[in-house]
Amino acid sequence: MRQGRATTFAKALAALGVLAALSGCAGSDGAMLLASGSPPTPPGTSADSPDTSPYGTTQAKPAAFSPFAPDGASDRPLREVIANPTLDDVLKPGPLPEFSLGRSDAPVVMVKYMSLTCQHCRRFMAETFPPLKREYIDTGKVRLIIREFPIGRTSGNATIALRCAPMAQYLPLYRKFLEQQSAWVSQEVRPEAILKVAAQVGLTSAEYEACVKNAGLIEGLKQIKDRGRDLGIIGTPNFFIGNKLVKSVVGITEIRAMVDAALAGRE
Repeated sequence: MRQGRATTFAKALAALGVLAALSGCAGSDGAMLLASGSPPTPPGTSADSPDTSPYGTTQAKPAAFSPFAPDGASDRPLREVIANPTLDDVLKPGPLPEFSLGRSDAPVVMVKYMSLTCQHCRRFMAETFPPLKREYIDTGKVRLIIREFPIGRTSGNATIALRCAPMAQYLPLYRKFLEQQSAWVSQEVRPEAILKVAAQVGLTSAEYEACVKNAGLIEGLKQIKDRGRDLGIIGTPNFFIGNKLVKSVVGITEIRAMVDAALAGRE
């Protein structure tokens, strides 16, 4: 009997491991998944608690949403996710200007949701982004949009710094935050470590402090993340290629297959 229970438990853990691998770095919308660089949180909590903003301010407790929970598993209503979103749904303008790279009339649009503390996002920029840019963005086939989906307060505060810098510095600072994760990512928010990275593109302490207190900026970032949840985003990296949602870690081989199929469909 004990051996049978142990086998069942092992199978359950293996199943959870598969879910974790599929979702990459997940936040409160992804059960049992942790943000990169953060030690495990106590049972029943997550790196981005449902009643706490990743930007360090409290807000009304929303309905708990877990895409892995069986029906009726919570006494709170599930978030209403847009079923089969159209390309217009995906590209609906948000409250803040968003960073994009590539021709505005590119036949395929790729939207990447990211958290600055996610190691899979770091790997994507180091390994997948260069061939993606060379083969598809620079050739006018793909427009890449990057959207913020911060997981945890450390990522939230770094996202404020990212948005506080001029848009011309968005991509350079984004890459610096990912490349230097080991220098600033921790369970506790360390503003001085975050600012040390942001200062590399010229952001000053006074500018950062002003942005941390900018209610309009923070509300805009909250709306971007909330809209991502409405579209079915559960963690990072999650992608839209056109209106197709990809909830997994992908490399250039998978991207080539999906983008080439999308391009063929438009011919």
